[in-house]
Amino acid sequence: MYRVEKVLNHNALIGIPENTTQEYLIMGKGIGFGKHISETIEVTDEHKVYSLKESTDRGDKKELATSIDPVYLEIANEILDGAEAAFNTIDRNVMLPLADHIEFAVKRIKSNEQLKNPLTDDIRVLFHVEFKVAEAARDMLADRLGVTISDDEIGYIALHVHSSIMDQAVSQAMQMADAVRQCVSMVEEETGKRIDTQSLSYNRLLNHIRYMIARTIRGEVIKLDMNDYINASAANSFQAATRICQELGRSLDKQIHEAEIGYLAMHIERVALDEMD
Repeated sequence: MYRVEKVLNHNALIGIPENTTQEYLIMGKGIGFGKHISETIEVTDEHKVYSLKESTDRGDKKELATSIDPVYLEIANEILDGAEAAFNTIDRNVMLPLADHIEFAVKRIKSNEQLKNPLTDDIRVLFHVEFKVAEAARDMLADRLGVTISDDEIGYIALHVHSSIMDQAVSQAMQMADAVRQCVSMVEEETGKRIDTQSLSYNRLLNHIRYMIARTIRGEVIKLDMNDYINASAANSFQAATRICQELGRSLDKQIHEAEIGYLAMHIERVALDEMD
C-alpha cells in the first residue's frame, strides 16, 4: 500500500510506501483520479512505479517529475511500454530524461526551432527496432497535443529507447552513431561513390561497423583472421579498410584489431560491386 503525497493528474501521482519515507512516481490509467493527499492506495502489476531516490543529470528526480507536464510523463511511459514489449527487459530509469526531452522537443517545435539530427538515417538503420518503438511518439503527440514531430526528433527518442535496453548513455549511443557515420563517409571517400542509404549493402555495412566499434570499445577480438585471403582477392578494398581502421582508431582513441580489417574490407568490396551494378 502507498500513501498519496501528490497527485500529478488522473494517471500519475507521487506516493510513499507504508512505513517508509521513500518517494515514488506511480503511473497507470486512473491511478490519480479522485485521489487525495494522505489517502492510501493499492498498487498492482498494471501500474508502473519509478523510484525518485536517485538524481539525474538535470538534478533531483522528484523536482524533475513535478516540473514536467504530466502528459509527457504519460507519453514517455507508454513509449517504454512499447520498448518493453519489443525487448522484454528494459531499464525504466530513462523515463524521466525521456519525458524531459520530449517536452523540450515540443517547445522547440512550437517555437519553430526544430533540432536537426545529422545522424537520423544512421540511427534508423543502426537501431531499427528502437526507431520503430520511438515512432509511436508521432501519433501520441499529434492526437494529444496537435504537434507534428519530425524524423530527426524521432531519432533522438530512439537513442533514449536504446539506452533503456543497453548499459549505455544516450551520449554514448550518439557517439556510436557518429563514429559509424564517420566510417561510412570514409568508405564513400575511398570508393568515390555515394552509398544508397536504402540499399542492403548500406544496412549490412552499418551493422558491421556498429559491432566492430562495440568490439573495439570492449576489447574483444575476432577469432578468425581473414586478412590474407581478403588482401589477395580484394586488395584495393583491403587497403581502404586498413586506412579507415587506422583513422577510426585515432578518432575512438582505441586500437582496432588487425583482424577487423579483412571483415571491413569484405563489406567495402560488396559496396563497390553493388555500386557498379
